Amino acid sequence: MAALRSTSRLMAASRPLFRPAVFSRSYATVDPIAGFTEATSQSTQPVSEKKSPTVKDPKPSENPRVKTFHIYRWNPDTPTEKPRMQSYTLDLNKTGPMMLDALIRIKNEIDPTLTFRRSCREGICGSCAMNIDGVNTLACLCRIPTETEKASRIYPLPHTYVVKDLVPDLTQFYKQYKSIKPYLQRDTKTEDGLENRQSPEDRRKLDGLYECILCACCSTSCPSYWWNSEEYLGPAILLQSYRWLADSRDERTAERKQALDNSMSVYRCHTILNCSRTCPKGLNPGKAIAEIKKMMAAI
Repeated sequence: MAALRSTSRLMAASRPLFRPAVFSRSYATVDPIAGFTEATSQSTQPVSEKKSPTVKDPKPSENPRVKTFHIYRWNPDTPTEKPRMQSYTLDLNKTGPMMLDALIRIKNEIDPTLTFRRSCREGICGSCAMNIDGVNTLACLCRIPTETEKASRIYPLPHTYVVKDLVPDLTQFYKQYKSIKPYLQRDTKTEDGLENRQSPEDRRKLDGLYECILCACCSTSCPSYWWNSEEYLGPAILLQSYRWLADSRDERTAERKQALDNSMSVYRCHTILNCSRTCPKGLNPGKAIAEIKKMMAAI
């Protein structure tokens, strides 16, 4: 990123490194007063106060455990309409235990227009990241609360442009990921021409880093990333960056550190630790960012 940005630690860049491609889409946010863990994501335009009729489970059981799900809806084909909350009721006796099971059942049996991302259903791909009951998490790993009296609220990831319904636009996120060159860089070949080996001790340094699935839950929970996402790389990308800085096999450590040597890429982190609290994989991006800052001090 040194070629893309030339700033000092003491002076912010004069212009943004990355700019969102689309500005006319709905924009999901988090209520800063409520706080992250109890927040609800909204659009820049208020969610429509017009209540949509509740769509009920078409096939309840004899002794149903009925639970209501309020789901954020916005259709780019009708951009003049405000985002709204659509309510659905499901019988938990006929629904799988995870939030993704509920969403799939709603789409398959009740409302095929509901749009969301999903793939592996095993907490590996990161596709189904969304804000559920005020917490950024993976729908496939989030259990449906068994209390039927309390409705669950589901939103797209906060402070992201919304493509449709629960689908966030992560174009900016992946541009930043590409900018850190997330691959092994070295010129020296091994003596035997085989794989690049490392000691068990060096390999253990990567534990808690390589497991990141780039779901963006941590970055979209970070207030610094909300306000500076065009220049601040955010927790997820910085954790990935440290994964390569800490890799003993990589030979571009100096260049990687130089690319981060400015006032915005790393130093917008104020150690709020929303990122570490919300990570669905139990990783600690806050610690990784602190390690980067320690390495930067040695430049």
